[in-house]
Amino acid sequence: MARVGLLPSMLLLGCVSNTITLLDDDGSGGSGADGPSPTTTDATLDPTSPSTTTFEPTDDTAGLDSSTGLGFVPPLDGMGGISFECSIFQQDCPPGEKCMPWANDGGSAWNATRCSPLAEDPAGVEEPCMVEGSGTSGIDDCELGTMCWDVDPETNEGVCVPLCMGSAWNPFCADPGRQCAIASDGAVALCLPICDPIAQDCPDGQACYPIQDSWSCAPDASGDMGVYGDPCEFINVCDSGLVCLGSSAAAPGLPCEGAAGCCLEICAVSLGDAQCTGIAGGEICQPWYEEGSAPIGFDDVGVCALPA
Repeated sequence: MARVGLLPSMLLLGCVSNTITLLDDDGSGGSGADGPSPTTTDATLDPTSPSTTTFEPTDDTAGLDSSTGLGFVPPLDGMGGISFECSIFQQDCPPGEKCMPWANDGGSAWNATRCSPLAEDPAGVEEPCMVEGSGTSGIDDCELGTMCWDVDPETNEGVCVPLCMGSAWNPFCADPGRQCAIASDGAVALCLPICDPIAQDCPDGQACYPIQDSWSCAPDASGDMGVYGDPCEFINVCDSGLVCLGSSAAAPGLPCEGAAGCCLEICAVSLGDAQCTGIAGGEICQPWYEEGSAPIGFDDVGVCALPA
């Protein structure tokens, strides 16, 4: 469990004109062919950013301001409009088709699964792809077990990303360099690349953000904002090397003062407090994870923030 973790916020993921919604941490908020995941929570589409996708990390990462219960979006209580016609995990569609997430209301949020036709010459993992209509149509030219992700809403071009294997209760990725993110009440289960938040070793246009128990590459949606001290409500509206935490974790006098969240610096614990721009205001480099709880390779990850 993270000691210095995220408040129940959301992650804006990708320029795909669709929404990712993580399942509730206690397993509520999802059912269907695979059932809910017991390790994730909910989120909703940012209405001001219709061309992007939102994530809300698990409450297991809550810290810094957990006493206030501050959150950017309340958890969902039920399935909403989710309609499972097939299983993303089992890929139980007839030959020549694949199970895909889609928006059955024509909107910008995945809210269902359906069997969609396989392309005659499908693209493989990490290969360029195209969607038909929009990023939430559920129709693309990626191979079985993958979907077109990070779709440009103007060109409908993206890249094929593998879907998770196993089940919603025991998801995994074939590639150990990826982690499974179950989303949209279980309609989406993507294998996203694991990254190093200190090295920020993601491709151009992406940054390393905390998703569930680890860190994954996701599109940097910060635009002209997202520098240290800027207000934020979504994880990846902060620039590379920064993370969106509750503003109570920030030094006083920053532009984010009084806002829901603040873009604060990721640091290496072993290098000390000198890395922190806000050291004069009381920010120190403190471990992201509780002692002994960090995943392998992440024990030096920290964040510059006021002491909890």
